[in-house]
Amino acid sequence: MAIVFQKPASLTDAPLHYCPGCTHGIIHRLVAEAIDGLDAQGSTVGVAPVGCAVFAYNYFNTDMIEAPHGRAPAVATGVKRVCPQNLVFTYQGDGDLAAIGTAETVHAASRGENITIIFVNNAIYGMTGGQMAPTSLPGQVTQTSPYGRDVKTAGHPIRVCEMLATLSGTAYAERVAVDSVPNIRKAGKAIRKAFELQKQGAGFTIVEVLSTCPTNWGLNPVESLEWVRTDMMPYYPLGVYKDITAGEGTK
Repeated sequence: MAIVFQKPASLTDAPLHYCPGCTHGIIHRLVAEAIDGLDAQGSTVGVAPVGCAVFAYNYFNTDMIEAPHGRAPAVATGVKRVCPQNLVFTYQGDGDLAAIGTAETVHAASRGENITIIFVNNAIYGMTGGQMAPTSLPGQVTQTSPYGRDVKTAGHPIRVCEMLATLSGTAYAERVAVDSVPNIRKAGKAIRKAFELQKQGAGFTIVEVLSTCPTNWGLNPVESLEWVRTDMMPYYPLGVYKDITAGEGTK
């Protein structure tokens, strides 16, 4: 009997530790499918820092490095410069990338480092208990903003793709979501393209993925997917923000 669907070779058999309804598992599969599709399993190095994805080394059947909190782009830069033939990616959450790791992210993009960042944006600190993140929405209730995020005191949420698209070293920046089958397919294509551009030596590439956090949002999995659509997407519109192969971005 012909096999029509199976686990990607670039994923291990380890059970995922993520909360029910969390979409990290979907994103893991998309990354693994892209690695398999490029026949790059044996030449891929992933970098995961602190956060919900801290155990990514258990799930990706590739070489993996654990980085200090926020330092994944710096570690990936070192790996890529020493081993330019390898496919190098980071897998980072919003608290990691857009807070403690902002400098590493911005300057890696500014330098045009030939690495790929998979940026998981769920608008909250997940692993540490649901505190307000740099990406938490205006008015969003979190453990550290019980009355909702007040932009007058906490500032406005950071739109990472829009910011990085302004930098000359950024070759590709796209925001996707994994809330529906059509969007999951688009997300997979975006990750595959980011990896392909890296292999071509195009420069810094990033795919931002709008993801869920049912536990810390206080919603069930179905409600969480709807919240991505009704609350996150208006503030974080999906689309290509920069693609050097097609001129400037669509946004």
